[in-house]
Amino acid sequence: MTSDALPLDPANPFARASDLPYGLPDFRELREEHFLPAIRAGMAEQRAEVEAVATDPAEPTVENTLEALERSGKLLSRAASAFYVQAGADSTPGLQAIEEEVAPLLAEHSDAIWLDARLHARVEALAAALEAEGAQLAPDTAWLLHRTRTRFARAGVGLGPQEQERLRAINAELTTLDATFGRRLLAATNAAAVLVTDEAELDGLPEDARAAAAQAATARGHDGAWLIELQLPTQQSVLSLLRDRGLRERIMTASLGRGAAGDENDTRSTLLGMVRLRAERARLLGFEHHAAYVAADATAGSAQAVEDMLSQLAPAAVANARAEAADLENALQADHPGSSLEPWDWAYYAGRVRQERRALDEAELRPYLELERVLADGVFLAANRLYGLTFAERHDLVGYHPDVRVFEVFDADGSGLGLFLGDWWTRPAKRGGAWMNSLVEQSTLLRDAPVVVNNLNVPKPPPGEPTLLTWDEVITLFHEFGHALHGLLSDVRYPSQSGTNVPRDFVEYPSQVNEMWAWDPEVLRSFAVHHETGEPMPEEWVRTLLAGRQDGEGFATTEYLAAALLDQAWHRLTPQEVPADPADVVEFEARALRAAGVDLRTVPPRYRTTYFNHIFCSGYSAGYYAYIWSEVLDADTVEWFTENGGLDRANGDTFRARLLARGGSVDPLQSFADLRGRGPRMEPLLTRRGLLGAVAR
Repeated sequence: MTSDALPLDPANPFARASDLPYGLPDFRELREEHFLPAIRAGMAEQRAEVEAVATDPAEPTVENTLEALERSGKLLSRAASAFYVQAGADSTPGLQAIEEEVAPLLAEHSDAIWLDARLHARVEALAAALEAEGAQLAPDTAWLLHRTRTRFARAGVGLGPQEQERLRAINAELTTLDATFGRRLLAATNAAAVLVTDEAELDGLPEDARAAAAQAATARGHDGAWLIELQLPTQQSVLSLLRDRGLRERIMTASLGRGAAGDENDTRSTLLGMVRLRAERARLLGFEHHAAYVAADATAGSAQAVEDMLSQLAPAAVANARAEAADLENALQADHPGSSLEPWDWAYYAGRVRQERRALDEAELRPYLELERVLADGVFLAANRLYGLTFAERHDLVGYHPDVRVFEVFDADGSGLGLFLGDWWTRPAKRGGAWMNSLVEQSTLLRDAPVVVNNLNVPKPPPGEPTLLTWDEVITLFHEFGHALHGLLSDVRYPSQSGTNVPRDFVEYPSQVNEMWAWDPEVLRSFAVHHETGEPMPEEWVRTLLAGRQDGEGFATTEYLAAALLDQAWHRLTPQEVPADPADVVEFEARALRAAGVDLRTVPPRYRTTYFNHIFCSGYSAGYYAYIWSEVLDADTVEWFTENGGLDRANGDTFRARLLARGGSVDPLQSFADLRGRGPRMEPLLTRRGLLGAVAR
């Protein structure tokens, strides 16, 4: 690796470990200009540390090889983790420029380590010596050795010089395209926001949501208007509320068209370049295609196993969606005789049908789902009942944006466990979706406690007004906090095994399990309280909400599977099969959905190709199937909790010890087996999704 990094200025906040609690980066002092020098210096420092390991004349040991590698790169970790948290949630043109500059440098840096033949030989010599001695390593150390050897192999250390040179070029270009895709998608999503100038079009939108839309419009220079900002998925939450069909169509059209407008924010040429390079890299590394490369290192084991599962579920899901569509079509006719059901109608009429059948209007739920109450008496309450955790807001600590809130997390014995940062509201500088990051990863080797971040994209209300959530946003809050718990409750020695450092098709499992507590009657009754009157949600509403949990599963499963199958279709191509013309992206997508049997006109994929952030910018390439794969484990685990008494401290302690605390320190499926006493079964998932009988047939 080449580097022109200069010694880091001592005045740079990254030049020393943070002296704030738990190593929280000092965002009061951090400035945009601090990131690039610190990242460059961090790469140079780690390269020197790794060089010392590779050239160590002593015989390789766990301590001077594996643990030395684990200790390396502290400066780079401090700088890069803070940078990517800020760049994702509060970006600026300057941060975007830095990201595009450092992306290929970081790829080069990683290749310099994992393609180092000397370092690889040292690790192999260590493995051979341990085997010859019959050494019994601790389970986490044995797994670290296994994973380190696997990482070298998957990085291409066994390739010849010419192939390695091409591989390095591919990796550098891919990281640049990744950053470009993210920048363009953020701009395209902001540009696609729908401006409303006639308030009559907002019929059905609650007053608090109107106020948030008016505030968003004013922030962009449109006083007296309302701006509907887009969320990342195809479906937009306001579509379930708006009565004006024309406005619903405008919003859906704007959502579906992101990244394909032929302007400077068009993502098609970028994503085609990524697909082509990934396919070429997979071939270099000896795999048929990128999907095979990804699955081989996941719990799925093979692309065929992924295909078998998705293709097994799709027909039954589509059949359920068609049956749901027939009901919605009937409801549509009452308002628009002779009209056909369209994608922008689905959410609205699904709500209407649900209201008629169950006497429950989602808009009426929102006053009972206030963010502060859901957080304190829902998310935090469940964590307390399960794990004994308590939370105290630290007003003396600040995040990367004024909206970020910092909580200190205490364990059951009162000892400090780590920090949790919450960033709930949407803004033009934040990428879409919801996610979890780690600013500091737990490690007993490095004596680091965890610092984790949750991001959502909930519309921000005017000052002094409450943040009222939809039920889907409540579920998202619990889901992302499940990721946070995976990081906070990690109890491992090695930082590379901390928390969510597990296979992509396992990482969603604990977060999906945590969603169950939003549905738990005790927890639900605790947080579902009217934000003005303090009255609990009417008991019949609670019962109806719980009884309707399977409502719309045909739609939900189909739109998800369409996206997962689309991801697989792109990543099963050879380099020669990737379309050359960006204009062909839409046609390829249509053919792929038809071939998979999920091309329902009224149920577009949860993400279309041009704004599929997960697979082109967030590390889920050929891995979006992970959600349903993880849900097999999740549904089975929910059954385990239910069998053992549900929201109970003993259950929480068991789940924590056997799964959450272990992070990636053992084979993840072994963790599941230790919890469940056997391997996973699919029946609980099929029952949950309303697919059991259909799939069995």
